[in-house]
Amino acid sequence: MRAVVLEQYGGPEVLSLRDIPDPEIGPEDVLVDVASSAMNRADLLQRMGLYPGPDTEYEVPGLEFAGTVTAAGPMVRDVATGDAVMGVVSGGAHAQRLAVHHRQVLAVPDALTLADAGAVPEVFLTAWDALVVQGGLTPGRRALVHAGASGVGTAAIQIAKAYGAEVYVTASAGKLEQCLALGADLAIDYGRDDFVDAVRQVTGGRGVDVVLDVIGGDYVDRNLSCLAVQGRVVQVGVMAAGEAQINVGRLLPLRASLIGTVLRARPLEEKIALTKRFGREVLGWFETGVLAPVIDCRFDLDQIAAAHEYMASNANVGKIVLDVAPD
Repeated sequence: MRAVVLEQYGGPEVLSLRDIPDPEIGPEDVLVDVASSAMNRADLLQRMGLYPGPDTEYEVPGLEFAGTVTAAGPMVRDVATGDAVMGVVSGGAHAQRLAVHHRQVLAVPDALTLADAGAVPEVFLTAWDALVVQGGLTPGRRALVHAGASGVGTAAIQIAKAYGAEVYVTASAGKLEQCLALGADLAIDYGRDDFVDAVRQVTGGRGVDVVLDVIGGDYVDRNLSCLAVQGRVVQVGVMAAGEAQINVGRLLPLRASLIGTVLRARPLEEKIALTKRFGREVLGWFETGVLAPVIDCRFDLDQIAAAHEYMASNANVGKIVLDVAPD
């Protein structure tokens, strides 16, 4: 099969598309012919050697996929050959085939094509887990989402509105209208306006109940100034910097929480539990049109270097999809 293989770390020029053996499946795994995948910030970090993937013979990036089951191990239940599935993996999705535990896959909703479904799993699971599972977002509460036009951001806007919450976002000036069109109650131009002042003003000084942050750096301390009593900051990325200075004293009177989280490093059973709960509580909203992937553009797998360059430019609104051609 063809796959993107990292043989060294560096710029987009190190990305190699080559033939490698098909993955072998275990007794509880399914083999999936991948139809689509998508780009995530972790792919850029992995390419640079800053976010290593699983220890495998071939280092193939890619955290999400949609495709068709072509084989199943003898202990597989509730998934059969021919099923259209999607899911999150620790790596290996930028390839024509992958092996994944059968309890880690989700059925692709009828409302989604396989070509588009590859843009769903990573960002919608990440946003839902951060806002709802860890952030405690419920109807009537308020959320602040940074990088509102990113893949995670566009998913987070939709999820917050689906749960009946208010959602405020930060974005660059050229992306504010797209965020508002998705349902954001307030879009803040981070290059011109102070998001702390904007949040305090729109909430009448109360603050927000949860902040979803992918930026890090000096945003961390500023996020604390946006919180309501018992509010939570959920840190899911560090696009700016991994180090930050914070006023810990702000946490105490607010009885606030600062939570760090990633999906890749979690044990398999935790990933399965999160996936199953997402399937029960959220997946149906794709059928009714409440949720939908926001797709900025598409690249073929052999254009992987161009896809990395485009993601690094921060020009996208929503997801960058990879179309994976069959043999």
